[in-house]
Amino acid sequence: MSTLLDQDGLVATWCRINGGAEPDGLACSELDASGETVPHPHPSARRQIVMTDIYCQIAEQIGHVAAMSVAVTTRSFGIRVPDVIWMSPEKWEGIDREKGPIPFVPDLCVEVLLDRDVPRDIEHRVSGYLESGAREVIVVGQRGEVQFYGVDGLRQASAFGIVLSLEPMYFDA
Repeated sequence: MSTLLDQDGLVATWCRINGGAEPDGLACSELDASGETVPHPHPSARRQIVMTDIYCQIAEQIGHVAAMSVAVTTRSFGIRVPDVIWMSPEKWEGIDREKGPIPFVPDLCVEVLLDRDVPRDIEHRVSGYLESGAREVIVVGQRGEVQFYGVDGLRQASAFGIVLSLEPMYFDA
């Protein structure tokens, strides 16, 4: 049975493992709550296009303080790298974006399942983000289906008023 690391231990381990990661953040690893490396493969070109499209739509609809593939620190699920995040400008202030993961989970996290084996841990990812402070998690399925989750569970629509229009040609039919 592995021991859960505190936040400082997780961050130190993550920084050691990801010391040589690319500056764009797309090649970094994730850690589970015990500090064990979780594979986080580089997204395919198709998935990157969809992630960029989602990023642009979110930035256009609720503000230009979104980012792609940024490591975040959860309370119970380790350090994870959502595909897209958004948070208010006030939360970005005071964060050293050049060093380590964000020390908390942003208001909005998006996971794109395209070109990935559907992660067995998607429910854990969603609950880990929500339990750590996310107000909403959006999951985009392999066929382009969009689901919105809040602390109250699956929602019919985004609490942020986000409407995603995704190009069907990038998804499996």
